[in-house]
Amino acid sequence: MLDQHKEKSLSKLISKMLRHTPKAFGLALDPEDGSCTLDALLASIQAQPRWGWVTKEHIELVVRQSDKQRFEIIDARIRARYGHSHDRVSYAPADPPAILYHGTNKNALPSILLEGLKPMGRQYVHLSEGTHFATLAGSRRGELVILEVDTDSARQAGVTFYYAGNEVWLADHVPAASCAMMRTDKEL
Repeated sequence: MLDQHKEKSLSKLISKMLRHTPKAFGLALDPEDGSCTLDALLASIQAQPRWGWVTKEHIELVVRQSDKQRFEIIDARIRARYGHSHDRVSYAPADPPAILYHGTNKNALPSILLEGLKPMGRQYVHLSEGTHFATLAGSRRGELVILEVDTDSARQAGVTFYYAGNEVWLADHVPAASCAMMRTDKEL
């Protein structure tokens, strides 16, 4: 069993390994889906100072407990579902619900309402089916603002949506005309 601090630290390490700098840890991810074997991830984690105690069960616990369901394990392979800043992971185009949500901070709002949603340091713009994930993502960097994205309007403007799993949707860009401010954290 992991205490909360160790679980959070291990989750951050796995995120760094699978989402941001896999090569720095000696991991070769599948170029199509960004996965590697659970055994390869475990060996890379255990090779890090202070992490030799980690077991497969610890990794599986982190995957199950992740509030944003960042990771998934399928057939002894693990991957980050979204949030990659390294090589681009491919997803199949899919038809999203009519409205998706994006959490951001108040300081970013003027730029978004002018230029739309951009992936910034990530490979895709992250959107969610409900406000829960949008709130988790947007509340990390200042006063929260939740945006509603009209997916029909965005698709008419040429946006392709991709389903990453667990209510998370991705897009290359969302035009400003498809975004509307829903509420701020003071209204939540």
